[in-house]
Amino acid sequence: MTGQLSRAALSRLPASARPLVEPGAAGTGMVHFGLGAFFRAHQAAYTEAAMAHSGGDWAVTAVAPSSRTVLDPLRAQDHLFSVVTLGAGRTSAGDSPHQIRCGHTIGGVAAGPTRVVGAIAGSVLAAEDPQAVVALLADPGVRVVTLTVTEKAYRPEAAVPRLLIAGLAARARADAGPISLLSCDNLPSNGRTLDRLLTGMVPDDLRDWYAANVTCPSSMVDRIVPATTAQTLDLARADLGVSDLAAVAAEPFSQWVIEDRFAAGRPDWAAAGAVFTADVTPWEHLKLRALNGVHSALAYLGALAGREAIADALTMPGAAGLLRHYLSTEVAASMTPPPGVSVIAYGDQALERFANHALGHRCLQVAMDGTQKLPQRVLPMLAAPDPRLACLILAAWARFAEGAADDGSPLDLNDPLAATVRADLTTEGLFGPGGVLPVADPAHRAQIDTWRSALARHGAAALVAAEAPA
Repeated sequence: MTGQLSRAALSRLPASARPLVEPGAAGTGMVHFGLGAFFRAHQAAYTEAAMAHSGGDWAVTAVAPSSRTVLDPLRAQDHLFSVVTLGAGRTSAGDSPHQIRCGHTIGGVAAGPTRVVGAIAGSVLAAEDPQAVVALLADPGVRVVTLTVTEKAYRPEAAVPRLLIAGLAARARADAGPISLLSCDNLPSNGRTLDRLLTGMVPDDLRDWYAANVTCPSSMVDRIVPATTAQTLDLARADLGVSDLAAVAAEPFSQWVIEDRFAAGRPDWAAAGAVFTADVTPWEHLKLRALNGVHSALAYLGALAGREAIADALTMPGAAGLLRHYLSTEVAASMTPPPGVSVIAYGDQALERFANHALGHRCLQVAMDGTQKLPQRVLPMLAAPDPRLACLILAAWARFAEGAADDGSPLDLNDPLAATVRADLTTEGLFGPGGVLPVADPAHRAQIDTWRSALARHGAAALVAAEAPA
């Protein structure tokens, strides 16, 4: 089979690879901001599985804030794309995805290694047609807006919140009914964060309407979705028999925990495996500290040691043992997990997921935006009785920020505060009261400085091996 993915090509695909719903059959009930790989591999897949199970007009119109990189291929393919499942050992076409023990396939669907998703009904490029976005938000058929726009977009001057405010104002004028705005970004209390942002931007004459008609539930999302590569496209083409230029790769595991606080209904995401709860906070803390924090530790230590991928970093002698010790002591001491969940078991599962070489998740990709991520992922562990390994992770980030790996090869600091970080790379400059990552306790800053000296003297790989529990 040859050609490109499209609605016309669906009948020629393997049965296990076809969408769970008929593309275009459902009306638009959702708008999503951000056309990145995570949305396509996570929220779009959950929404399609929810519609397949329970019906409803919940098809998604996707808003790309400014880039055409994904938008143009999606439009050329009738907004269809595929998710390539990368289980352990899958590096070429035909290999089977290995299911991680505690994970689940979205919606319980026993699909093949690659499946096409048909949840997206249309798309808008906000930078080119902002009024089309405003009109979407004023449409009474749209009842849920989801967002994956990264931490940097949650500022009053950013484009997305300004579009939301304009759309909500148009919705109020049209008397289009209540709506829920569901953040899916890796922010603590992301719904509350979004609500505070918008509340501070809402015009005075809209405040009462906003309070009565808008809810901002919080959510916790989890699925490792590495950057699409030429290999991703090759795997999709081999599995589908057609070319898919919008294909994404993802691990088998997926999780979505959602605060059940919606103003005008929602898709039946529970049928797709999502967990609804009155309080997302314990789940957020668990993921940010026991998964994301460990991910960051591997990224910085691995990059310093010259390891390209996260899975390679985990193979450093002593790495797994050191991180398990960090989980069982400092992370476990910093939080109360959700009922029935063990921090140590969750952490072991995270390490198993990180060991999946097929993902090719690069250390430099995970290391991005450290000043935005580490305050949620690592700084809370400083409240533990002896946060020496949290201090090591912060020291590894500081050493990474200096710009060179242990062998002298350059390391790129991709961070919105890169200029500020580089202006004063001393421990006091980075972690003192005026630093980008303030650490209140001088003893902790001294511990960070000691670790930085040890990393410079011995290198990350040797230090990890020496510090790992016997």
